[in-house]
Amino acid sequence: MPVAVVTDSTAYLPPEEITRYGITVVPVTVVVGGREFLDGPQIPAEAVSAASTVTTSRPSPERFLEAYEAAAAGGATGVVSVHLSGEMSGTVDAARLAASSASLPVEVVDSRSVGMGLGFAVLAASVSASLSEPISAVALAARRCAGGTFSFFYVDTLEYLRRSGRIGVAAGLLGSALSVKPLLHVSGGSVALLEKVRTASRALSRLEDLAVVAAGDELVNVGVQHLGAGERAAGLVERLRGRVPKVGAVWVGEIGAAIGVHTGPGVVGVTVSPA
Repeated sequence: MPVAVVTDSTAYLPPEEITRYGITVVPVTVVVGGREFLDGPQIPAEAVSAASTVTTSRPSPERFLEAYEAAAAGGATGVVSVHLSGEMSGTVDAARLAASSASLPVEVVDSRSVGMGLGFAVLAASVSASLSEPISAVALAARRCAGGTFSFFYVDTLEYLRRSGRIGVAAGLLGSALSVKPLLHVSGGSVALLEKVRTASRALSRLEDLAVVAAGDELVNVGVQHLGAGERAAGLVERLRGRVPKVGAVWVGEIGAAIGVHTGPGVVGVTVSPA
């Protein structure tokens, strides 16, 4: 393909889609007890909840530059680099720094999301690139997809998000005080508290309802991601297949350590994106 597509590991794309489109994935760094690991199979996501100190850091600009130059060496004439929200991480800034030094044109896209909210934008760019469309069209495909995508997720506790600074401290303390099960969404590129419900079963039911409303009567793709909650995720997928009028592709998968450190175990998320 004349335009190569690059992303970061927080998309947690299905491996078959990465292979199908030749997507380059630059991993985020996870620091566990002072030791650095690359997000992915190198460190199981469930391990982060047992560690006393876990942090994440963006990939270096040099790592992105290596990916861009490898694309050029492989015959690409341009790169579209699609990443998690700049409100959540400095990853997109590192990509922009690398782009300024690359030997070929690189357009960096801030998806304003994470997980499959990012992943669907990457896939939209990849489909456009596979049609040999120009770099501007590939980047536009990613931005349009991201702009029409909705992401909702349930966490067993707000504590992980509160500790990592990904949600306001006041919201985190309020949730803990009331012993509620929080529903969150990605809004304006950040994680925001959407609703508070009393039980996990009610939270998952609301998650389902929100996804159905977001889908409407349009043809949509659906992504369900989780951490250590495969049964919950599978049940949600089954119910959504029966309730969403027009379903295209459906992806189910587990998130990795870079996001798991912020959500904790038990998280279930659903993303609805235009097909």
